[in-house]
Amino acid sequence: MSNSTMYPAEWLSLREDADAVARSVELAEPLRAHLGDRPGLIVRDLGCGIGSMGRWLADRLPGPQHWILHDRDPGLLSRAVAGMPRTVTVTGELQDITQLRATDLSGTSLVTASALLDLLTADELAALVEACARTPALFVMSVVGQVDLDPFDEFDAEIANAFNAHQRRTTDGRRLLGPDAVATAAELFQRQGATVYRRPSPWRLGRDDADLIAEWLRGWVAAAVEEQPELADDAAAYLERRLGDTALTVVVHHEDLLALPAGAA
Repeated sequence: MSNSTMYPAEWLSLREDADAVARSVELAEPLRAHLGDRPGLIVRDLGCGIGSMGRWLADRLPGPQHWILHDRDPGLLSRAVAGMPRTVTVTGELQDITQLRATDLSGTSLVTASALLDLLTADELAALVEACARTPALFVMSVVGQVDLDPFDEFDAEIANAFNAHQRRTTDGRRLLGPDAVATAAELFQRQGATVYRRPSPWRLGRDDADLIAEWLRGWVAAAVEEQPELADDAAAYLERRLGDTALTVVVHHEDLLALPAGAA
């Protein structure tokens, strides 16, 4: 999810710990079994941001690894390369990942990405799945359109519905998949004959996550109002109420997906 009130690097840094706790460690088991003892893994991280996926996943993969980080933002890419674990080698590629094709993945052991699928269109996702048809793929932290806030507020559903519509918006001629992305990806991979695993990966945020909750709330409400401007006045009052509630807990639901090529166990 994007957040218009912060620079991307600041937002990505703020959410890194919550992402690390939320990602499904269960999916690492079938992935490791599939990768086996093959030497010198080559891992491509698509839309790497500040490199949080590499910092989380590298220690969970076997053997020596070379990571190739892809991003279209040179500042983020430089920061990601510099921040990768010293146990791996790393290079960066300045690239729009929607242009990635199967030939670009020659020799790749694993394709991975965090918080990416919901930002793609159906055509872009279909092209990505086709590119990954012979390569294991781990896509994590995709939104699924469900948020739970406690205590309840009567305006929660109004904001949630508008936000989900914003996630599925058409922008620059591109209709984003938003909460439909994981189910769409699973179906596309299964058509390719892949074995698909799906696991929940929710943020569970409470008192210790006050800064993240506050920034997430601002972005969540701002996106809802962008989609439905008529909500602006009520949304402003709602945001003030929510930001003032120090006991607020939030569960933001995501889902992780692992696709292993045909013939994988």
